[in-house]
Amino acid sequence: MPKSKKINVKGIDIVLYEQNNNDFISLTDIARHKDPHHTDDIIKNWMRNRNTIELLGFWESIYNPNFKPVEFDGFKKQAGLNSFVMTPKRWIENTNAIGIVSKAGRYGGTFAHKDIALEFASWISIEFKLYVIKEFQRLKDDENNRLKLEWDLQRAISKINYQIHTDAIKENLVPKEITKKQANFVYATEADLLNTALFGTTAKEWRQENPNKKGNIRDFATLEQLVVLSNIESINALLIEQNLPQSERLIQLNKVAITQMKSLTENTTIKKLR
Repeated sequence: MPKSKKINVKGIDIVLYEQNNNDFISLTDIARHKDPHHTDDIIKNWMRNRNTIELLGFWESIYNPNFKPVEFDGFKKQAGLNSFVMTPKRWIENTNAIGIVSKAGRYGGTFAHKDIALEFASWISIEFKLYVIKEFQRLKDDENNRLKLEWDLQRAISKINYQIHTDAIKENLVPKEITKKQANFVYATEADLLNTALFGTTAKEWRQENPNKKGNIRDFATLEQLVVLSNIESINALLIEQNLPQSERLIQLNKVAITQMKSLTENTTIKKLR
């Protein structure tokens, strides 16, 4: 089952999940508003109704190319009779329906496409349906706002990277240029190679200079430094494939870090992300 979400309507948790860009809502949870101990019976009673069978059939006819209309017509003729019994499983197996789904497990029960689920909620209680709609819309608004924020962040990062590649090296260098001694030193790990290129020091040296700080050098990095660190990690991988020795890679990575840090510290877009 796809990852589930919940909304709370008048004290009742209602599980939802999304599948193929369609939202499904738990009929079992909605039925708890009427009777928390007999949810299956409530759903069966709703499905015995002729109006319900017509609703389910018409919905499937619109959205389900594999729906079996002959079986639907047979159920429609029987609907409303005292002898007529309908369950989600029977409906699904006989008509090849997709608008209603039965699921087992921890978050199991009977689910239905939101169009159908809201009609069921209306049958339970018009007032309850309105609360379900309100909470469902609030959930979708929250998701859309989160997606918009992620999109805005990605767009900002894209602008930053564009400026990095177009800016020339400025006169006032941000990271300090490495010394010849550092360039000739063979570092124990590639992580320290990157640390030295960007921060001008190894992790061990930083800890010795900052004994009262918890964490490591990267935990105290600025947003600009983290962006540059990600970039030089990718560049370092390419240089390794070219079989360049560490000393030469360190010099090149340091130059890249200087260029990019200067660009980022003057970039107005990234300042808005703080």
